Amino acid sequence: MRITLRQLQIFRAVALSGSTTAAADSVALSQSATSGALNELERILGTRLFDRVGKRLILNDSGRGLLPMALAVLDGAKNIETGLFSGDHALPVDLQLFASTTIGNYVLPRMLARFRDEVPISRVELRIGNTLDVVTAVRDFAADLGFIEGPCHASDMTVIPWLEDELVIVAAPEHPLAKSARRGKITAEQLSEAPWLLREPGSGTREAVEHALLPHLQHIRSSMTLGSSESIKNSAAEGLGLSCLSRCVVQDLVTAKRLTILATGLPRLTRRFALIYPETKVLSASLRRFVAHCQRKSGMHRVLFRDPSAGHCARIAFGC
Repeated sequence: MRITLRQLQIFRAVALSGSTTAAADSVALSQSATSGALNELERILGTRLFDRVGKRLILNDSGRGLLPMALAVLDGAKNIETGLFSGDHALPVDLQLFASTTIGNYVLPRMLARFRDEVPISRVELRIGNTLDVVTAVRDFAADLGFIEGPCHASDMTVIPWLEDELVIVAAPEHPLAKSARRGKITAEQLSEAPWLLREPGSGTREAVEHALLPHLQHIRSSMTLGSSESIKNSAAEGLGLSCLSRCVVQDLVTAKRLTILATGLPRLTRRFALIYPETKVLSASLRRFVAHCQRKSGMHRVLFRDPSAGHCARIAFGC
């Protein structure tokens, strides 16, 4: 085998940084050595992997095809090096997770606390962003697992349906529709005419809200776009508009009577959280155990894993 892990590591660094100069810093080599290693890899493969655009190196179609395979190889090598394929559950777990905001702020902390009671955890890195951020990071192998609130539109991901989340429509107690709701259920027409507070495009919550509401409302009149569920619920509490958010997000302000859940004629609004990872990724024993833990706590006991020896997906059952 003429290709080395070091060459793949350098290829990954150049692909993610866009230059051999920036990549050299991350792989602890000189710029000339980094450039030489990349040239050697291209020579071995018999193809260019990048288009040279000024000082930038942009992945071409061959490079884009190689990147997920290279990332999978490097990820597997890392697991081998750290001994995580040994099956020894006493080994401390190092988790790199990326979650969309509702899951990261309200669901995963409890999951991690319960998992720590079962398995020693050496380190957890939990990044939080919108669903698009999560999918992008997981696809680039910048996180071991992703947790998303909206649909995953990437075809190269393994998607495991997870928790069901209830969405509720809320307003400040003094909002006109909150006052109307005390006399009877709010109609779809009233909801269509009201100003709404929405998350930014790319947010799983935004997509879930639109998916849940648009079949019943003529349109959603957005008055403000805000970058987090926290800012939305606090803005709604100040009377700036209606919002549709996860019940777990708004429960504190509902309890404090700063928000009220509106009774409407709409059906119950729900969405499904999901776990994601690349189809090419082989989960270590520790990651498989963490996924199984999350599934058990959600009441779902059948998890889809990729079986590297069989070359296909295998369904593995876990008891409570």
